Amino acid sequence: MTGLMLPPGSGRRLVTGAQDVTFKVTGEHSRAASSFEVVVPPGFDVGAHVHTRSEELFYVLDGELDLLAFEPVTRGGENWREWESDTGQRVLRAGPGSVMFVPPGCPHAFANSSGAPAKMFFQSSPPTHHERYFEELMEILEAPGGVDHGAVEDLRRRYDIEQLTPLKYAPPVASQPTS
Repeated sequence: MTGLMLPPGSGRRLVTGAQDVTFKVTGEHSRAASSFEVVVPPGFDVGAHVHTRSEELFYVLDGELDLLAFEPVTRGGENWREWESDTGQRVLRAGPGSVMFVPPGCPHAFANSSGAPAKMFFQSSPPTHHERYFEELMEILEAPGGVDHGAVEDLRRRYDIEQLTPLKYAPPVASQPTS
């Protein structure tokens, strides 16, 4: 029996302007979960969503992310950052060491509203769903003409993701040099 050991920077990487995902532990290695390192650029908002079968764990390694993992009083509007639970729970601005665990059926989201990239460790169970999802999402995010929200909606439906608010990616505008 042999386990898996990876030095820093190892693993299969998928890189777009919207996300940088490194596959660390996949369905090839584990029957329980897939694990990824994800760099979330400024302006990326995964949108609030819910899974009926999957569990997820998010651990912020570097930077800041807005995190949501609760049932809101009302699942409405486009801005999940304004949601509140019936017990008064609100979105958390999470820094390094922060954890978010998401059981099946729990609405959740993450976004980078800071001006710098954030890095997180992400684990999804059962394995392989998010592996294929990330591959297909990267293709959609990199397609010419901007994000095709219909394609994202179809993709998410196929991978047990009920989208509650839209995925958004508005990269920071590069400043132009003055002459």
